[in-house]
Amino acid sequence: MHIHILGICGTFMGGLAVLATEAGHTVTGCDANVYPPMSTQLEAQGIRLIEGYDASQVALAPDLFVIGNVVSRGNPLMEEILNRNLPYMSGPQWLGEHILQNKWVLAVAGTHGKTTTTSMLAWILEDAGYQPGFLVGGVPLNFGISARLTEADFFVIEADEYDTAFFDKRSKFVHYRPRTAVLNNLEYDHADIFPDLAAIETQFHHLVRTIPGQGRIVVNGRESAFERVLSRGCWSEVEPFGVSEGWHADGSDEQFLVRYQERAFGTLKWDLQGEHNRMNALAAIAAARHVGVPPEQAIVSLSKFRNVKRRMELRGTVRGVAVYDDFAHHPTAIHTTVAGLRHRIGAQARILAVLEPRSNTMKLGVMKSQLPGSLAEADLVFGYGAPSGKEALGWDLAGALAPLGERARAFTDLDALVRAIVAAARPGDHILVMSNGGFGGVHQKLLDALGQPT
Repeated sequence: MHIHILGICGTFMGGLAVLATEAGHTVTGCDANVYPPMSTQLEAQGIRLIEGYDASQVALAPDLFVIGNVVSRGNPLMEEILNRNLPYMSGPQWLGEHILQNKWVLAVAGTHGKTTTTSMLAWILEDAGYQPGFLVGGVPLNFGISARLTEADFFVIEADEYDTAFFDKRSKFVHYRPRTAVLNNLEYDHADIFPDLAAIETQFHHLVRTIPGQGRIVVNGRESAFERVLSRGCWSEVEPFGVSEGWHADGSDEQFLVRYQERAFGTLKWDLQGEHNRMNALAAIAAARHVGVPPEQAIVSLSKFRNVKRRMELRGTVRGVAVYDDFAHHPTAIHTTVAGLRHRIGAQARILAVLEPRSNTMKLGVMKSQLPGSLAEADLVFGYGAPSGKEALGWDLAGALAPLGERARAFTDLDALVRAIVAAARPGDHILVMSNGGFGGVHQKLLDALGQPT
């Protein structure tokens, strides 16, 4: 089959393209922004990429057009597809029907921690000899790639609650039909498509409805939102984590005993920080046990887990100043990330938090009032909002950060932001850059500027 993917350079669709190629399909694709690193990764797979969405691409005559959720009505290529009545399908539906069919799918869903927990779970299965396929919304350092197809019966997938396509407003994860499902946590997010938390809970219950009776739901036992979701109806086995009646941990962030109810399985020693990562580990251990991996083995595997790119990733240290990259963009994730770094470096070292609020939810300003609290443990805060274009904020960033007083400044010019950070930095500082985008290459700009003679 020849498929032509619209929106191929997104993380999910790029991973789908790799899986389709590995499955033996011919893959081409287009996007508005075809540039490295995704473009080079895809071209290395022999995938032809086209810049833009010109209607002339219908002349490629693929068997099917696979549509990413960045595509909307008015897109010239999409309009031509509709006018000609050509076959098309969403990315998640294609994945469900052509890759996940007949697989034991292990899906990881939740507002936070999906990428990390999915990576942990895939690594546990890999280290146990299961050789799973996987699709992750990041790059697990243990693998170095975000997607892989194997002959194994098992496939681990990051299960996103964002909508599927302009013609399918269900969450992506309803297409995956998992046998093992992790429900990590649930908060209000995606304000561009969900009016409130109750609407997201409805989508999660749609997921629950697809899990077979012989399946298992590994659920965060501390989340009242999941209590409401499961109270609507549940037909599968449920194992909670984070509570004494289920999977729980005793000890510190770096060394803790893993228990299920009263039974102890062993102590996990690793370098990851934060209660959130302990919870992620418990969820991954529980999910792996469902497919037969003994918890003792899973604990050994996680001791070798190397985390994910852009999760507190140290990009470099210049003149005693460390620069980190992190994907945090929701206030809860921002708070967790800053707190994790504070725990690692202690109370005396300074954190210079650099934030680009560019997710759809943040750009709408729905959670701007939560930003000061989420950044409270930082010593200095530098906010950036693009001055124009689709990345521009529709609200006053400086005003939102005002409760932090003189500790916080806001910028609309990237070069001015870099100059201000470098001027404030001193040896021993930790610059924590947080964004769910490329942030204009600010990490390297900071490292370069820090290295310049003063």
